Amino acid sequence: MLEISKYYTFLLPIAVWLLIFAIKIILYSLKHGWNLRYTLEHVGHGHMPSAHTGFIVSLVTAVAYYQGISSGAFAVAFVLAIITIDDAVRLRMYMGDQGRYLNKIIENLNLEEKYPKLKERMGHRIREVIVGGLIGFSITLALAKLLG
Repeated sequence: MLEISKYYTFLLPIAVWLLIFAIKIILYSLKHGWNLRYTLEHVGHGHMPSAHTGFIVSLVTAVAYYQGISSGAFAVAFVLAIITIDDAVRLRMYMGDQGRYLNKIIENLNLEEKYPKLKERMGHRIREVIVGGLIGFSITLALAKLLG
């Protein structure tokens, strides 16, 4: 018989990621209208809350809860969280800035028919990352305590 509790460290972050992504879809749809195709095209990278951050904070929390903070798994998860959050905030924002500048150049050179408009919003604002992290931490901890 399969003992599912052995997999909580893996399953809880996935459940939290799905929950945060659902929250993100609902919030985006409330603001921009209920068009699922349009919403899914725009919520993958950016917007409130950060599903990437929520997932990785959930993973760190689950590893800390089930393996302990002195484990090697916790150290790996923690370093991975730093890289993921840095990517969500800083690196993808730079990519969005580059897209904005390239779009302006293309517009100024009247090349709109030749080149597609690039995405200008790819990263997260700090508040989106903080909210994603708080949701990831709190839901994971609540589920871990509830599941025993």
